[in-house]
Amino acid sequence: MTDLRLDIRSRHAGFTLEIDRTIPLSGVTAIFGPSGAGKSTLLRIIAGFERGAGRVAFGHEVWEDGRRFVPPHRRRVASVFQQPRLFPHLDVRGNLAYAARRARPPGAVEAMIERFGLAPLSARRPETLSGGEAQRVALARALLTAPRLILMDEPLSALDQARRQEILPFIERLRDVAQVPILYVTHSTAEVARLSGQMLTLAAGRVTGFGPTADILAATDVAAREGTEPGSLLTATVTGMTADGLCEIAFSGGTILTPEPLGRPGAAVRLFIRAREVMIARDRPQGISALNILPATVETLAPAGPASADVVLRCGAARLRARITRRSAEALGLAPGVSCHVIVKSVALAQE
Repeated sequence: MTDLRLDIRSRHAGFTLEIDRTIPLSGVTAIFGPSGAGKSTLLRIIAGFERGAGRVAFGHEVWEDGRRFVPPHRRRVASVFQQPRLFPHLDVRGNLAYAARRARPPGAVEAMIERFGLAPLSARRPETLSGGEAQRVALARALLTAPRLILMDEPLSALDQARRQEILPFIERLRDVAQVPILYVTHSTAEVARLSGQMLTLAAGRVTGFGPTADILAATDVAAREGTEPGSLLTATVTGMTADGLCEIAFSGGTILTPEPLGRPGAAVRLFIRAREVMIARDRPQGISALNILPATVETLAPAGPASADVVLRCGAARLRARITRRSAEALGLAPGVSCHVIVKSVALAQE
């Protein structure tokens, strides 16, 4: 695993980007925050498109400091933007071949066309492609440059909901198959939950959180900042189907049952549980229809408005977040360290 070392202080209109952080690069690292937080500026500095006062190092290789600046083409970093930026005078195959001309062996273009399902599009020019099709070409093109790092700057934000659902599996495929670390800028918690293993949160140019995605989503108020519903991310494994047709899913805190099959036995899945779908009881309830009742311990309790409270619960090694009324929290005597049971009313695959 390679580390990305950032020690940056860069002044911009309206904010100063100030980051002193080492990021272990593995899988997808989400860079999350509201508009104007400095997310895209950070990517431009890492790529070398913009100089930032400070130091940027990839492993043992210094890309920028007070004495040295490695230009973008020597960093072997691929970028995927909101707009695909394909060469308009080349067809799809030509765009891919141009990217592969120095870095990839013969046959690489054909292999990438097959991997990304681009054969029906290979002879078409960019202006004839839909937004989703063009972004698939951009993903394949990025991989053909044999990068050591891929930077994605809100690659789905210009697409409608249907096109986003079309592209997400290809980003997952790139993450799982290519083994190239990805820094993924977004302000969507749904994309963060589905794609990333760790996340860095920014606000007004400063780091406000860093760690495993599941922990950051459960323990911080990122959803409130985005205006979306809070919840928890669980990494789990499908263990099989019960005799009465329920899908059985295991995670560190126990077993969850769902009426819908979420994958084949052995499949790794990410589950998103909305905070409002989690109930809390001090004693294990009896005689109720809910199937998923799990032992837990209260970790934190915080106000979430005049009448509500956010409760973060430890369930095995996982964290679950519940949104309940403050009256209920008081009636149950909830406080850090209190043992209880959580009732999970519904779960969903982590997706938009």
